[in-house]
Amino acid sequence: MKLPLSPLSLALCLTACGVASGVMASENTAAVATPATPGFLSTSAAATHAVKWQAVGDDVLADQTGKHAGGSMISGFVLNLLSQWQLPDGAAAVAQGSLAVTTNGNEQMSTQVSTSARVFDKKKDRSDGANPNAIATGGQNLSVNGVSQVTQVAGNGNVGSNSATIDFSNASIPSIPGSTNSPTASASNASGSVKAGIAFGNGGVTVALQTRAGLATQSIAPNNTQQAGAIAQLLQIAGNNQAVANQLQLHLQTQQLSGNLLRQLGVMQAMQNRGGMPGR
Repeated sequence: MKLPLSPLSLALCLTACGVASGVMASENTAAVATPATPGFLSTSAAATHAVKWQAVGDDVLADQTGKHAGGSMISGFVLNLLSQWQLPDGAAAVAQGSLAVTTNGNEQMSTQVSTSARVFDKKKDRSDGANPNAIATGGQNLSVNGVSQVTQVAGNGNVGSNSATIDFSNASIPSIPGSTNSPTASASNASGSVKAGIAFGNGGVTVALQTRAGLATQSIAPNNTQQAGAIAQLLQIAGNNQAVANQLQLHLQTQQLSGNLLRQLGVMQAMQNRGGMPGR
């Protein structure tokens, strides 16, 4: 299906980023069960992981013109997003989606999208861990260009993680159980106290989880805003024994330039440079 996303602009504005942050509150480090993580974003306990990063040399960054890195054209990308929240009473919310964009030889783009949102009601006759007297707020009002990751925690025994990674690979769009090809998906429990949603559109994407113990969001700003392409990940936890994670993964796909195309580009650049000389 086709989406009005200007997708390569979104991908290229992210090529120099690869960041992660995590937090663990209180001394209670007991594991809290979480919904099964898809293979393409599989991690173990996020709070116990050291910050991971991928070095990008100056020689690569110097060639970031918005069209190619070195001798390889960026021909498309696969963007994977996952947010999940596990409450101590067994209730859970999960929203995830993938966007794949490929470009053919005529520079025509084709887009494939997959989304899923699920909510699981409580399984145990116990507290959900929410604390109405705790306050975790303000992070959603931050205005940042580039990548922002905010974690606000008020409570004990919580595990939270924001992570965003970018690499160069030819990954294909993953299979998401129960997903559809719709650009949006949403789910809620009967009382409306636990919600999950994801939406691609208008040049951006938004993922949001809302529970009785706080919220988790991810967003990429649309191209028509002052913060075009900016990534924002936010966790606000006001409770105890919550397990929350935001994960974003971007695979940039490359296509090796042929000798003929390299020569054509060289001739075109030479003609452009000559046209800019005085007297021309």
